[in-house]
Amino acid sequence: MAYISNKNLFMGNTPAGNSRRQFVKNASAGLGLLPLSALLHARPQQKNTGKLNIVCVGGHPDDPESGCGGTLAKFANAGHTVTIIYLTTGEAGIPGKSHNEAAAIRKQEALNASKILGAKPVFAGQIDGDTIADNAWLTKLKGLITAERPDIVFTHWPVCSHKDHQVASLLTIQTWMRAANKFALYFFEVCTGEQSMIFHPTDYIDITDTQEQKRQAVYCHVSQDPPGIYGCGHAAMEEFRGRELGVKAGEGFVRMSGRGQGGFTI
Repeated sequence: MAYISNKNLFMGNTPAGNSRRQFVKNASAGLGLLPLSALLHARPQQKNTGKLNIVCVGGHPDDPESGCGGTLAKFANAGHTVTIIYLTTGEAGIPGKSHNEAAAIRKQEALNASKILGAKPVFAGQIDGDTIADNAWLTKLKGLITAERPDIVFTHWPVCSHKDHQVASLLTIQTWMRAANKFALYFFEVCTGEQSMIFHPTDYIDITDTQEQKRQAVYCHVSQDPPGIYGCGHAAMEEFRGRELGVKAGEGFVRMSGRGQGGFTI
């Protein structure tokens, strides 16, 4: 049994020449520290399906897609179950449209994007631009996340200029702290330098083979100016994280560390 540590020293896939048996042996001795990428091939404890349940919590439609769409696609393509929880439906995101009109448009865009990524969309029901972090909403989001029985959850990095992103992150962090069955929690970046700040990844995923799938998902959000999304730094982020990893394109994450980390077998 290999327990996942937050101190991920490897980037990319399991080091070449390291057999599964040796890797698990090293891990059990406290020497092997699994990166997020290794979880693509992990199997959850106490489950018979052989699948991981992956949840991503984003502030608005287009956030999960632009922040970690390549990674979500990789998990889905590997046969794992992926759910995207959109905290809001982007009600304030289309100039000249009422909240109801914008929500209808952006919900359909999210449905289209989720289909491309192989994910199930869930809409939490908060209002874009007027998000709330209180006990009532913590209870609701905790219920939505818990219902998916997650092994891994992705959400926004909390040091962010966009308050809706912060609310999504804080509610998810509080859910993680109160979870009876601890899941691994990772933070993704969006528009680094303008929104996500002081983001220093602990883990990386090679998205070279899902970069185009991610782009197609982002481009489903027609109302949000997809070229502008990439112009906000996402293209540069994919290239830079890829360079850090030694591949064409990558996504970076920060792992939440703390008590009661869950375990996986390889």
